[in-house]
Amino acid sequence: MSSRTKKCYTKEFQLSYAQMEPAVVLKPSALFNFLQDMASWHAEALGFGYSHIYPDAWVLLKYRAEFDEYPSGLFSLEITTEPRGYQKLFAYRDFEIYSGQKRLGRVSSLWAIVNDKGFVSPQTLNNPIMGPLQKRENDLEFAKIPPLKKADAVKNFKIRYEDIDINGHVNNINYIIWAFEALSFDFRSSHRLKTIDVIFKKEVKYGSEIISQAEFKDENTTIHAIKNAETNEDLCYIQAVWD
Repeated sequence: MSSRTKKCYTKEFQLSYAQMEPAVVLKPSALFNFLQDMASWHAEALGFGYSHIYPDAWVLLKYRAEFDEYPSGLFSLEITTEPRGYQKLFAYRDFEIYSGQKRLGRVSSLWAIVNDKGFVSPQTLNNPIMGPLQKRENDLEFAKIPPLKKADAVKNFKIRYEDIDINGHVNNINYIIWAFEALSFDFRSSHRLKTIDVIFKKEVKYGSEIISQAEFKDENTTIHAIKNAETNEDLCYIQAVWD
């Protein structure tokens, strides 16, 4: 978003110690929870949120985030979000993250409406805010995440009741948590996110076991695959570049 439009929604978040890593660095899971909440609240206010489209549901398909400076040493953030419109079966939503007047990062996200028969075109919402996507020169581009060639680190997790969301599936933030848990404490505590791409492939439910695999593409780039341990299905791919 090069400028804040009438479609934008802005909210200030007060950060707590529970949302921080060591050295007062905001946990990625906390940040992406803020984005998920912003999208939900704003969609409700604009007339195409959960209560308006039920029993259909919004599902998140992709994230692309670029950080000018990853949030650290802060106790408040201001986040602005804007629904960009739809293209074919998919809807786009952008975010900007600020500390005061300083922009810390930008995020683009891709969503779809689904029911038991598959995708539903957002065009069926018949909502004036959800028009066709109008592209801008500074739009973020979703990256293609290469497959893992080898697993430098592996970790297994059992899905808990705490991990599932209102739809009875694992909340998407957990995939990011599981991916980064495969990295060492020393690496995580000495690096900050510069960019992250996330592709959500398939849902998983309570009681399943997942495998988190990580590969170092180079010393500052990690590629992650989350798999269903029982079926070997790919659930999520993540690529992160670190400072």
